[in-house]
Order: sequence, then structure tokens, then C-alpha cells
Amino acid sequence: MSLNHKALADRLFPSAQKSDELELRHIPPEQRRLHTETSDLTVSSLYGYMSNGKIEIPEFQRGYVWNRTQASRLIESLIIQCPIPVVYFSQAHDYKLIVIDGNQRLLSIKLFMDDGYELQGLTTYPELNDLNWSNLDPRFRDHILNRTIRCITILKDTHPQIKFDVFERLNTGSVKLNAQELRHGINHGPLMRELDELTRNETWKRLTGIKRDNRMRGAELVLRFFAFRYARDEYAKPLSVFLDQFTSSNRNTPERQIDQWADDFAATLSLVDFALGPLAFRIYDENLRPNTSFNSALYDAQMVAFSETTNALIHKRNFEPERLQRSAARLFASERFENSIGRATSDEQSVKTRIEMYLSFLNEFTDAV
Repeated sequence: MSLNHKALADRLFPSAQKSDELELRHIPPEQRRLHTETSDLTVSSLYGYMSNGKIEIPEFQRGYVWNRTQASRLIESLIIQCPIPVVYFSQAHDYKLIVIDGNQRLLSIKLFMDDGYELQGLTTYPELNDLNWSNLDPRFRDHILNRTIRCITILKDTHPQIKFDVFERLNTGSVKLNAQELRHGINHGPLMRELDELTRNETWKRLTGIKRDNRMRGAELVLRFFAFRYARDEYAKPLSVFLDQFTSSNRNTPERQIDQWADDFAATLSLVDFALGPLAFRIYDENLRPNTSFNSALYDAQMVAFSETTNALIHKRNFEPERLQRSAARLFASERFENSIGRATSDEQSVKTRIEMYLSFLNEFTDAV
């Protein structure tokens, strides 16, 4: 039965705020509020914050796409005191400000003040064309430095899922951010940095076929491995919410723990490469002819299973990769396994089935070697 408006108001504005932490999928009304702070920061302050790292632009947003004229017109807007669109930040747990919306504007300002380009295409003050920051009259520089830009910061006390929703609502650029790009923006920290680093692994690029991880597909796959490897007992669909929850709950995990996870990932990837080579993460027939398509559900099963049997396999002196490959081909012929990697792959039972079946296969194979 839905709450009536009075009961809802009682929960939204309680006399004492509850602090119980509930699952992301069941956020109570009193936690659905957005905690924000509005401020008018001077260009001088914004430049200083960007220079000392207090303001951080996530890796996926660092691509600078504005042309010189666009950037110059922004500087001219500051000079003529034309209103500048609001800049949105997300406050990280270390109090850094992560840019949600406004990265091109901020980068244009910093680049100009670093003498990165000369003004061009100005219409109100064409006399300033071809001048860089250092060549501007000091009075113009002081005027720009003292201009303010309205900034709205989503505070760290805001529930992560609410932050995610805000990111999606502000995601109005010409290229929409996907779920993993949004996670990176919300959950700045060691885990996100490690995902970026692991996708640069040459073995990873070769096995997955992801040479340049421009849209963070690879980062999300690495995250899937971590989530299913260390928290699969907590899995409930939808998969995207499970990944959101895992990311949020581990955003402050100590770096030494993240390093251990990364070592596990790298060791597992090396073993998968040795055991399966170009057949990794792809369905193949009894003649070892692979389907060219990468199968993310099969990737889940193989990476988690190999990770949990690494020590047993690497100590088998007579381990023959081709023998394992041919044995695995019979697993692909199982209708139950095939369904788990080909139909409704995010269902709880499908996830459980494919990982358990591949793990069971590897354990039986290892015992028989």
C-alpha cells in the first residue's frame, strides 16, 4: 500500500534522521533527497583549485573537444559579464570536487590562463584577437579573475544512487555518458583508477579485442570480474545496479586491497591466455573453431572460475591447454550452460549456473590431470 501524502511527509521530514544504511535498490524516501551546496566561485579560485588538484575532471571527460573560437568566445563572455552556465560538481569523500558538467568550460579557462591558445573570433572586442593570457593588459586579467561562475556541488552525504540519477539527468551532451562513465564520475578513488590501469594490459587488449577503451566498456568488464569474484553471493538483478552497489561500497577500499585484487586479475588473465589463448571468452565447436564474437557472460564464468582454481592448475606439470579446450567444448554443448550464457544472462540463476558449471568443470579437469 502506497504512503499517503502525510505519511510521506513524516518520512521525508522526520524529527530525527535515521542512519540505517539500506540496499541501493530499496532507498527509503528520507534518503532520496539531494544534498547540494551552491556557491559563486571566482575564476581565480576555480583556476587555483584545478591547478592544485582540488577540482578533478574524470579521465573519461578529459578529451578536449572545443575549438579555439569556442574557447575564445567563452573568455569574451567573461569579459563582457555575460552569464556563464552553471558548473556541477560531485563532492568526493576526500572532499575533492569531481566535475559532473562543465568540463569544457573549465578546461578552456585553465588552458587560456596557461597560455595554451590565443584569442580568435571575438566579436565584441576584436581588438583582443591574437592575444594570449600573458599578453592581455593586466586590467583585463584582473577583470577575468574576479568574474564569478555559479557552481552547484552535490555533497558527499547524498546517497550514491541519487547521485547516479542526477548524473543521468545532467547527461545532455551530444555523446551520452554510459553507465560505467557515470560510475567513474561518482565514485572517484583507487578502484576506478585501477580499472583504467588494468584495461591497458596488452594481454587484455588481445583477448578481448578492446584496443582503445574510449567508452569504458573494458573498465566495466574488469569491474564485473571484481564484483562476481568477491561479491557474487550478493548478486541480484539488474546487473547495472549490482555494479553500482559494488562500486559504491568499495570506493574507499584501501589501495593495498585493490592492489591484491589487481594482482588476482592479472594472474587470472595470464592463466586464461595460457589455457585458452584466442578461444578465451568465445564459444567454439568441437574442432576448436571459435565464434568471433566476445561473450561477456562466458567471460564472467571463465574469469571467476580460473581465478578460483589458479593455484591448483599452475602446479599441474602435465597440464595440456588443448586437452582443456576440447573438454570445455563439451560444456558448450550442454543446453543448460548454453542458456546461461545466451539467454537472460543477467538473471540470478543464469549467473549462478554459468559460474558454478564452469568452476565445476575446471575442478574436475584439474583432478583428472
